[in-house]
Amino acid sequence: MAGTSLKVLTYNIHKGFSATNLRFILHEIKNFLHHIDADIVFLQEVHGEHRISNQRLDSWPNSQQFEFLADQVWSHYAYGKNAIYKSGHHGNAILSKYPFIEWDNINVSTLRSASRSVLHGVIEIPETHQKIHIICIHFGLFGHERERQLSTLVKRISTHVSSHEPLIIAGDFNDWRGQAEHYLHRDLGVKEVFKFTQGAYARTFPAWMPVLSMDRIYYRGLDIINCNRLHGQPWHRLSDHIPLLAEFRL
Repeated sequence: MAGTSLKVLTYNIHKGFSATNLRFILHEIKNFLHHIDADIVFLQEVHGEHRISNQRLDSWPNSQQFEFLADQVWSHYAYGKNAIYKSGHHGNAILSKYPFIEWDNINVSTLRSASRSVLHGVIEIPETHQKIHIICIHFGLFGHERERQLSTLVKRISTHVSSHEPLIIAGDFNDWRGQAEHYLHRDLGVKEVFKFTQGAYARTFPAWMPVLSMDRIYYRGLDIINCNRLHGQPWHRLSDHIPLLAEFRL
């Protein structure tokens, strides 16, 4: 971290497979994430365990996917199981260059067939002892499902995050209709980086021709320096989503 800036990235990695599921490209994702060198990385659809792929693919890492990606760059990480099935589980992960004071995974599932969770961590910047709340989400595909999940998120933040503490919420909102704003801006006073600086949400899905605004970075208690949508080479051929990058001033 240079001075008092904080660079964050959010990315749905599609469990380490290409958008067509034909290629396992986690090693490529790792290389490009290391090149970006963000201070905090919010990840969705990260495999914690998948016994079938582990046995079938020679390139499958020996460690869990989030540990494999964090290697030698992010010393601290948290993982929250989202979907659990016979062959393993996947969920959300946060990679951080700064230590976690605490973290918790909150179940926000409303449907048996679609498990969802919110990963809420608190990190501390050692030089300043500044605490920052960081929340990684991946919400459901249905409007009524997301409404309940957003309501749970608002309650969580209202009861666990002081109004004077910096807050970043990032992830895959599946909110192509823009309904999350009603909850997050009105009830929490957070701003979305692209809508605030560029007047519209970033289009992130599908990666090869992004038309839907699925991924977001919301914040409060920080100043936005800049934000970028990482489209084009190589991102359009990796996951089915493209990543978002933002830099804040503390």
